[in-house]
Amino acid sequence: MAGALRRGEAWLKPGDLLKVWELWARDNQLPPDGRWRIWLLMGGRGAGKTRAGAEWLRGLVERRKARRVALVGPTLHDVREVMIEGPSGLKAVASRKHRPEYNVSRRRLEWRNGAVGYVFSAEDPDSLRGPQFDAVWCDEIGAWAHDVKTWDTMMFALRLGSSPRVAATTTPRPRALVKRLAESAEGGRGGVMVTRAATRENAKHLAVGFVAAMEETYGGTETGRQELDGELIADPAGAIFKRSVIDAGRVTPGETGAMERVVVAVDPPAGAGEKSAACGIVRAGLRDGVVHVLEDASVRGLRPAQWAQRVMDAARRHGAGVVVAEANQGGEMVRAVIEAAGAKGEVRVKLRHAAKSKRDRAEPVSVEYEKGRVKHVGVLRELEDEMCSFGSQVEGEPAGPSPDRVDAMVWAVSELMRKPVRPGIVLL
Repeated sequence: MAGALRRGEAWLKPGDLLKVWELWARDNQLPPDGRWRIWLLMGGRGAGKTRAGAEWLRGLVERRKARRVALVGPTLHDVREVMIEGPSGLKAVASRKHRPEYNVSRRRLEWRNGAVGYVFSAEDPDSLRGPQFDAVWCDEIGAWAHDVKTWDTMMFALRLGSSPRVAATTTPRPRALVKRLAESAEGGRGGVMVTRAATRENAKHLAVGFVAAMEETYGGTETGRQELDGELIADPAGAIFKRSVIDAGRVTPGETGAMERVVVAVDPPAGAGEKSAACGIVRAGLRDGVVHVLEDASVRGLRPAQWAQRVMDAARRHGAGVVVAEANQGGEMVRAVIEAAGAKGEVRVKLRHAAKSKRDRAEPVSVEYEKGRVKHVGVLRELEDEMCSFGSQVEGEPAGPSPDRVDAMVWAVSELMRKPVRPGIVLL
């Protein structure tokens, strides 16, 4: 057939070449050569991971190499909004002829050729018991609430066809599952192969100046190596919070039940603007003697009236009775702006003065984590990343960003403990 290219089982005309992903994708966005069962694609933010996963699965389905597939993400919302309907999701990358439809009531993605995609959340690993698949696309496994359990349950279901395979696309974080897969690939075990992608490689598809701005801010830091270069960075030596401990105590919202007490803690910034420190805002609750860290609502670049409103919004969402605020920056002004945002008559504002360092205040709380008396509800990614690098600074090196999320979490946990952990704290 003159002037045509064969792709899989279809013939393409020259005008269709722009639609052939294999011709335009970078090498690290394509599945590796050779025999593999698990493809782990670790990449920076905006590196094209989602597009790679969607194109891989689309190709299998359209060539009829996969008929029953699974889509697994951090939450059901993530699967629908990112993996299916997002700008690089399965519906976006499909041609009009092959575009699938999402059946919301049945949580199924249905293709015209009869292939079906079933939607699952890592918040509910047991939902993967029973079904079986010939291909699975897992997205952001570094943000899965029950990463290992979800993965292991899913792998037992990957049992159809002659060569069942799974692709896992993620920003690398030193969670148990990501580390296990990376170590298996390095040791040549389990049929795991790894590719890596950096944000800068996809710069032409991102906003002008985005990569330059991110590299100027984060280049050379551990955050930059992880979030921009796609490197898997182990928890640094000296960090007082351990990711394995956080993971072991993680629960999902449906497992918590109603809280007996709820507080919102705030670590106010010294200034305002994009270059100022973040305003740490953390909501936590107490149930049966265990503190549950419920939400990280921290924000950067807001003026006092704005972050105070965000504090009150967090308090109202779940009926917090107390707002705990560090008073070292601003003193009574902190109370005044929070009350002006509506606290007066709704919640009690407690000002705390920190007489010791952030590390000295955080160390007793880290012990409570080790004892299993503090649990995270879902994955609080930015808070956890900050926790797991906090305390690791090498003497003589420049200090990293202020751990404002950690500080707010420490105030919240300390307030809720039955025997409050308040080293160096004076009630004003």
